[in-house]
Amino acid sequence: MIHKAGFVNIIGNPNVGKSTLMNALVGEKLSIITPKAQTTRHRILGIVSHEEYQIIFSDTPGIINPAYELQASMMDFVKSAFEDADVLIYMVEVGETALKSEAFFNKIINSKIPVILLLNKIDKSNKEEVDEKIAYWRTKVPNSFVYVISALEKFNVEAVFYKIIELLPESPPFYPKDQLTDKNERFFVNEKIREKILTHYKKEIPYSVEVETESFIEEDNIVRIRSIIMVERETQKGIIIGHKGTAIKRVGAEARKDLERFFQKKVFIELYVKVNKNWRSDKNQLKRFGYQQ
Repeated sequence: MIHKAGFVNIIGNPNVGKSTLMNALVGEKLSIITPKAQTTRHRILGIVSHEEYQIIFSDTPGIINPAYELQASMMDFVKSAFEDADVLIYMVEVGETALKSEAFFNKIINSKIPVILLLNKIDKSNKEEVDEKIAYWRTKVPNSFVYVISALEKFNVEAVFYKIIELLPESPPFYPKDQLTDKNERFFVNEKIREKILTHYKKEIPYSVEVETESFIEEDNIVRIRSIIMVERETQKGIIIGHKGTAIKRVGAEARKDLERFFQKKVFIELYVKVNKNWRSDKNQLKRFGYQQ
């Protein structure tokens, strides 16, 4: 029996729906999703295994021109996605006309590997505009297979999935067939807490935050978690905590509910806030948090 396997890496501008797509393709909510740009900071793998194939999907940060060291590290994850891809998914949305990096765009149109271009969020447009954009992108990226989709509504996602299988190279599996992702439990705890911070806080606060889980103890019926929310300035610490601790309590309560669904058992979570000055520009700190290899 022929077995196929390969890396299918999803790239595009911020907020085009990359994380929503990967969650839909994998069938699990591995990537956090918020309306804010730069929600995804890491490269996250989601593994789909079958008797005849294994697809390693890769969600990546939205492409930007980096302003500080953290963002430069995020763009390094995007570069690595070009290097090991067997199939490249370039995701755009209706109304978009260019990638925010000409260098990355040139890599796409000169790619020696199959490129699937997905025009997402068509539920927010009309047929005339969609047809116009299909023609535009076929001219712009002539080496691609173009599909229109709604990742949120899962429209046409199945057709994309079967095209991916068709394009995969013959290969034995890269991971055990029962493995879902390359990340550990603490990573998903950190991300779920950060998702709630992105949802409830405004301006620079969510982008100044990093979460580190110091303790993760899994018992038969409960998971006990202690996590630190790190900010860059003392004033941010007060905002995260909120009046009489109400803001941080809301983050903890909402994260706990999501984590109980994720781990399928009760969760007890303790959150603390700590000032870690200029961590976004400190290479040693970024390495510690998994942003630099």
